[in-house]
Amino acid sequence: MAEQIIGLHEWMTTPPGAYLLAWERAQMAAVVANVFGFHALQLGLPELDALAANRMPHRWLATETPHDKAAFVSDFAALPFPANSLDLVVLPHALELTADPHTALNEVARVLVPEGRVVICGFNPLSLWGFRQQRAHLYRRLGMNRLFLPQAGEFIGYRRCRDWLRLLSFEIEAEHFGCYRPAFSSAPWLQRSAWLDPVGARWWPFLGAVYCLVAVKRVRGMTLLNPAWKPARILANAPVSIANSSGASKSEYF
Repeated sequence: MAEQIIGLHEWMTTPPGAYLLAWERAQMAAVVANVFGFHALQLGLPELDALAANRMPHRWLATETPHDKAAFVSDFAALPFPANSLDLVVLPHALELTADPHTALNEVARVLVPEGRVVICGFNPLSLWGFRQQRAHLYRRLGMNRLFLPQAGEFIGYRRCRDWLRLLSFEIEAEHFGCYRPAFSSAPWLQRSAWLDPVGARWWPFLGAVYCLVAVKRVRGMTLLNPAWKPARILANAPVSIANSSGASKSEYF
């Protein structure tokens, strides 16, 4: 693997990055397809069209830095949406890269409607990939840059993420692990070890290189009502930058 890769977006163009993206696309297609409502939001990772299989009429991609696929740019710790206004929020590796993951997750809890869903993908430190990354940090302290995974951000383990969600009154609805092939950098070696994916999923399911959590926002003693605002005006007066690559204004990702 190239020694110079330092960020998640660059890493996604490598063979292991493509392997991980393929698994996450399949997971997203399965978990968001039957989530219903009006408004869905994806935070970060424009390389992954996480909402492609969802059928809500209003779907957006938000990033913290400008990107031509993004509907708007926003700090994930200060989302430009009213409380209880979104039905689905997807965070593919967003908590790992944002500066304040605690506040970002609190924001997600704030903007989700009661019974709304959040989907989180993250790297699993307790995996073959995680072990290689930990060993690589030792090499770096010795002056050798041998990181396998991106060095940006902080990897948040599955159990830690699950505890954060429970503290915010989320109920875990589903959990999935994937990518059981060893930490190979080349496409041929990854292909040769494809047989490990079904074996790992059966015999050591919690040791996959990546996890996907689906959680539901529970609010006790609350009666669900239709939102007072009109769906088409949800982003009205939102203090965000909305522009495409040609400079023209746009309001929706899809």
